[in-house]
This record gives sequence, C-alpha cells and structure tokens, in this order.
Amino acid sequence: MDITVQELKEKLARGDDFVLIDVREPYEHEEFNVGGNLIPMGNFPMVIPTLDSHKDDEVVVYCRSGRRSASVQYQLKEAGFKNVRNLEGGMLDWIDHFGMAK
Repeated sequence: MDITVQELKEKLARGDDFVLIDVREPYEHEEFNVGGNLIPMGNFPMVIPTLDSHKDDEVVVYCRSGRRSASVQYQLKEAGFKNVRNLEGGMLDWIDHFGMAK
C-alpha cells in the first residue's frame, strides 16, 4: 500500500510512530529531506537485516520520484516486512504540493 504526500505530511504533523527511510543518495538528502533516515537504495541488501526489529512496524520509504523507493518497498516485503508504504511521487510530488517545507 502506498502513501500520498498529504497523508505523510499529516502523519509527520501528528507525530505518528513509524519508520521513515530516505533511499536517495546523500547529496539528494542534503539538498532537501523530510526527516527520513538516509539509507541509499544500493545499500539496502546489506542493511535489511539491521532493520529486522521493525518487521511489524509501519515503514514509509521515499526517493526523488517514487521509483527507487518502490523497489526498496518490494525488497522489504520480500524480507518479511508487513507494512511498507512507498511515497507516491516522492520528493518531486512533495515539493510540487508544499515547496521545500517539511
């Protein structure tokens, strides 16, 4: 199940408990991010075991457009994560809706 930028913004504003992961490259994360933990997509195969304690938690992944994070969403689901959501449209959609505001 995916999540829209509006839904994510509301979750962040409420302070909901979930894991937020930015799968972009470090330079992209430095330019603009919404507070996610940076784990570049290329590192995911090695990092997934370190996230095992979150298998039952809601995990939201995002990237620039939603394509890389969709791939990571698939990898996490294959590894047994039960509630992984991909940010539809990624940071491009976020900026279109809200500008550079968090």
